[in-house]
Amino acid sequence: MGKIVISGPQNVSLDGVVQDPDGEEGFRLGGWFVQFGGKDLEEWNKVALDEALGAEAWLLGRRSYEFFGVRWRPRRGELADRINSIPKYVVSSTVEDPEWNNSTVLKGDVVTEVSKLKQQLDGEIVVPASYQLGRTLIEHDLVDELRLVVFPVVLGAGERLFGEISEKKPMRLLDARTIGEGLAYLTYGLVHDA
Repeated sequence: MGKIVISGPQNVSLDGVVQDPDGEEGFRLGGWFVQFGGKDLEEWNKVALDEALGAEAWLLGRRSYEFFGVRWRPRRGELADRINSIPKYVVSSTVEDPEWNNSTVLKGDVVTEVSKLKQQLDGEIVVPASYQLGRTLIEHDLVDELRLVVFPVVLGAGERLFGEISEKKPMRLLDARTIGEGLAYLTYGLVHDA
């Protein structure tokens, strides 16, 4: 059985904002990834490579799939080669013919399709940057682990990783460490039998 991990790593501001970390979406507070990651991004890249190498597959929402496809398809290098070759599953009702190699479209009810995928695969199924998909998976108790890289900035506005949910979702801290000098890397397991 697969293990669903929200990571990639998942970048968040101190107040939980995940929106527009690279500043390419036009969000007025975007661009915080480089601005507040600074020299720590070299260490961040090592974490990203380790996570990509350890993943069995990527699971993405449509927007994240398109964003990563445009960004990574033309690149080369160890991280790019791994991301381009890893099996990718995109949850979408509009993508008909995925252009990114090794991609499969999951249509229909997201909870049903992801539950099937979790049964079919062994290893980590990583959900990078797809916060809307992540919210749905957390709501339906399909997520096993969260790996967050917390950037030292409070934005005060923007889309957050967690939205409203129907009930509390208890978590257990599995690991906490520093990346470089200023980024916190936190790993939480979701407690499904609380």
